[in-house]
Amino acid sequence: MKIGVVGLPNVGKSSLFNAITEAGAESANYPFCTIEPNVGIVDVPDERLDVLGKMYNTQKITPASIEFVDIAGLVAGASHGEGLGNKFLSHIREVDAIVHVVRCFDNEKIIHVSGSIDPKRDIETIEMELALADLEQVTKILEKNAKLVKTGDKSLITSVNMLSKIKEALEVGKQARTLEFNDDEKKILKNFSLLTAKPVIFVANIGEEDLAKKDNEYVLQVKQIAKDEDAKVVVLSAKIEEELVALDKEEREMFKAELGIKTSGLEQLVVASYDLLGLMSYLTAGEKEVRAWTITKGTKAPQAAGKIHTDFEKGFIKAEIVSFDDLVEAGSFLKAKEKGKVRMEGKEYIVQDGDVVLFRFNN
Repeated sequence: MKIGVVGLPNVGKSSLFNAITEAGAESANYPFCTIEPNVGIVDVPDERLDVLGKMYNTQKITPASIEFVDIAGLVAGASHGEGLGNKFLSHIREVDAIVHVVRCFDNEKIIHVSGSIDPKRDIETIEMELALADLEQVTKILEKNAKLVKTGDKSLITSVNMLSKIKEALEVGKQARTLEFNDDEKKILKNFSLLTAKPVIFVANIGEEDLAKKDNEYVLQVKQIAKDEDAKVVVLSAKIEEELVALDKEEREMFKAELGIKTSGLEQLVVASYDLLGLMSYLTAGEKEVRAWTITKGTKAPQAAGKIHTDFEKGFIKAEIVSFDDLVEAGSFLKAKEKGKVRMEGKEYIVQDGDVVLFRFNN
């Protein structure tokens, strides 16, 4: 899973990126500090792995991961090459979802590219640029396919009708993700990598002084927009999160307690990202390795097995499955089996979050 972190210059994108990846992306108080996209692979926090690690006395623990891409600050006119323009819009097309960082704090020392703090305006600026870039792409595709529609190809007709609907929305600044699509249209839509069709999480970046109440007037604006667009919101202080990363585990917990922070920005983003994309994790466990595997909700056993290796999916026979809670309660896989908690499941079984799985397959 790849998530792009976007926003106007100086809204806290790179500070957030530093905090959630510990990658040390350059962060400075001037526009376009980030020129090439920084990429960080982030471990997904999962306490279940540590529990299984101790149970199996495992040699290695491998959590699931998310790839975050810190994309340079966009400005008005980016779709036409302003700022660093289309170069960065192309980076966004490659991601599965967008984390849109919005500045929700006052600080005269940190320059705002538009001269004042206005989350609604800032969000509209970014969304308009994405819409204009998509409009250009959609218009070209429609012009190219106009004559081909006459051939009567049903999938092409569906595609053209869908893109025409999207074009009308983009022309008035609407995002493609706010439209309704049937199953056939959804499958076709994936082929175009439209910027405005990607799911979005708004990160309302607040100052330390707002940590206690969180919902200042700026955050409320972001939450209303998210509600209207069926997007998600995570409220955090990127600067505080960046400071937390520099501490060891014990100091970090003490600092979080002082600030009244229960979960880190990374944990909040991971939960929101997983939910947004309909993802979950199943687990495998043994002496050599305990590991979490990311799959889409609704994935059947053979396809889940394929995440480990394509041979597992091709030669799938069955899966021995026990829920994490049942396994922990029993104390071991053998005892769980004795208690009848381990199930044999076939090709139609839909893997559940927290399933501990042992796949059987033919080579």
